[in-house]
Amino acid sequence: MTRRGREKRLAALVHDIEACRICIDTPDKTPLPHEPRPVVRASSTARLLIAGQAPGVRVHASGMPFTDPSGDRLRQWMGIDKETFYDTARIAIVPMGFCFPGHDAKKGDLPPRRECARHWHEDLMQAMPQIETILAIGIYAQAWHRQRLGLPVPASGGMTDLVRDWRTAFAATPKVIALPHPSWRNNAWLKKNLWFERDVLPRLRDEVARLVGP
Repeated sequence: MTRRGREKRLAALVHDIEACRICIDTPDKTPLPHEPRPVVRASSTARLLIAGQAPGVRVHASGMPFTDPSGDRLRQWMGIDKETFYDTARIAIVPMGFCFPGHDAKKGDLPPRRECARHWHEDLMQAMPQIETILAIGIYAQAWHRQRLGLPVPASGGMTDLVRDWRTAFAATPKVIALPHPSWRNNAWLKKNLWFERDVLPRLRDEVARLVGP
């Protein structure tokens, strides 16, 4: 397929995702508790993909991914500014769930809707063959992308082991760098696991600079 053909295919796919109402009209279980507002920034040229979990309530309101303190921390980890972060020619952003999933009883965010990955993600990845590196944020993105690439998932399936095993995933094609969610809720994890800042962040910044630099 020509580059123009890939661009048209991707644009049509994003159009369909933005109009998606599967989690309202034919949900797996409980319907989404509000009107869908899918948030996705696909790209036919970006070599770096940020695979997050799902939009939070602030992103649901803004329609832009990572417009919150988590986004500020993520950009700090990556070593880039907002202008670079939101340049879709250089960075694609595809969360595992496209819409804010709602809150649980403790006012925390619910997991990403399963319908999104099942109906859309494989087609999206095939429409972006130029992606060289995936920043997989959180266990849902890490597990899905590792399984897609045929990589073993640590027996515990926990975030710590997934992030600690970053060297295995970094050797894949495309490369995968597992990251904890940059939320303040993980401050205690970051303080306990100092190896993340020492070992993972320098490699992350080097890779980001290679892929999105001028």
